Amino acid sequence: MVVLDACGMGALPDAANYGDAGASTLAHLAEAAGGLTLPTLEALGLGSIMPLKGVAPAAAPVLHGRLHALGAGKDSTAGHWELMGVVASIAPPTYPTGFPPEVIGRVSAAAGRDVICNRPYNGIDAIDHFGTEHLDTGALIVYTSQDSVLQIAAHVDVVPPGELYAICARVREEMSGEHAVGRVIARPFAGARGAFVRTEGRRDYALPPPTPSYLVELRSAGVPVHSVGKVGELFCGEGIDVKHPGATNARALAETTELIGSLEGGLVFTNLVETDQIYGHRHDIEGFHRALQEIDATVGQWLELLGPGDLLVLTADHGCDPTAAHTDHTREHVPLLAVFPGHGGARHDGPLADVGASALRWLTGGEAPDLPGEPFL
Repeated sequence: MVVLDACGMGALPDAANYGDAGASTLAHLAEAAGGLTLPTLEALGLGSIMPLKGVAPAAAPVLHGRLHALGAGKDSTAGHWELMGVVASIAPPTYPTGFPPEVIGRVSAAAGRDVICNRPYNGIDAIDHFGTEHLDTGALIVYTSQDSVLQIAAHVDVVPPGELYAICARVREEMSGEHAVGRVIARPFAGARGAFVRTEGRRDYALPPPTPSYLVELRSAGVPVHSVGKVGELFCGEGIDVKHPGATNARALAETTELIGSLEGGLVFTNLVETDQIYGHRHDIEGFHRALQEIDATVGQWLELLGPGDLLVLTADHGCDPTAAHTDHTREHVPLLAVFPGHGGARHDGPLADVGASALRWLTGGEAPDLPGEPFL
C-alpha cells in the first residue's frame, strides 16, 4: 500500500470551505508540464480515473477510481488515518496568523530557548530567512501552515538532532486541550550561512489515533505490519511492528522494493513524501513530474515482483495543487489503482477507508464491522 503524497485528483464537494475550490493537483500539474509521461501508471489506468494531459485511458486498466474523505482536514495525518479507517469528526486547530502567546510560552518553556518567526511559512523559506538569526541567538525557528502543524527548525550545530527531538517530544506533551495540534514536526537543518539545507532527520510527533484502525486489526490477527517513511510516526506506532525510515523517495522506494521481495507475508504501508514536501509546496512543476517518473519506473519493477497472493494499492492522502494561489495542501479526492488477481478492470469510487478494509480482507479474509469502509476486492 503506497501513498503518493499530495497527488490529489479533483476538489472534494466541500473544498471551497478550505479555500480550495477547483483544485486538481495531477490534472493541473499535467497541464502546466505540457503533459505527463508516466507509462507504467498510464498502463495501470491513471488516465482512466479522470482526464490527464499526456496520460491516456488504459486499454486494460486495473481496478481504478477516486476516493474521498469522510471527515475533516486535508493533511497527511487525516489522509493516512482515513485510509486505515480512522475518521476525525473535528479538525485539529490551525493557526493562520501564527501561534498565540500562550502556545509560544509553552514552546519556549519546554525548550529552554526563545522562539523566532512564529507565522505560516514555507519550510525552506523559514530557514533561509531566519537561519542566521537562529545561529546568532540560539532561538528556535517555529512556524506553521494552513495545516494543524507546529514545526520547529534548528541548525544541527546549534541544537543537535537528539536535543531537538527531545524538545519536540516535550512540546507534543504540552500541546493538549484546545491547542492539541495535529503534529509537532522536528526540522533539523545544516549548512553555512546563505546555504542552509534541511537534513533527512525530520521527525513527526502526531496525536495518537482517536479510534482503532485497520492496522490494529491486522496486527491483532497476527499479520506483520511494516511502515516505510513517516507512516509509523503518523500513527504513533500503533498497529506497526517495524518502522523503516524512508526519509527520501529514493530510500522509501528502495526499502519498499526490498520488502516486497523478501517478506513472506504481511502489510507494507509506504509514504513517498517528496511529491508533497519538496515539490508540491514549492510549486515545482518539473520536480513534481520528475518525482512521479521515478515512482513510475519503480512501480514497473514492483509489478514484476508481485505474485498471485499479492495486492498492490497505489493511492494518495490529499492534494497540493501546484497552480493554487497558496502553497499549502488542497482538499481533494485521491486516486486508487489496485493490482490483484481478478480485479477485472473495475471502477471503484468510495471512501479512503475502503483501502484498509480491503487490506484486512486480503490478508485475513475477515472484516471489521465497527470500522468504516467496504472492501473493493
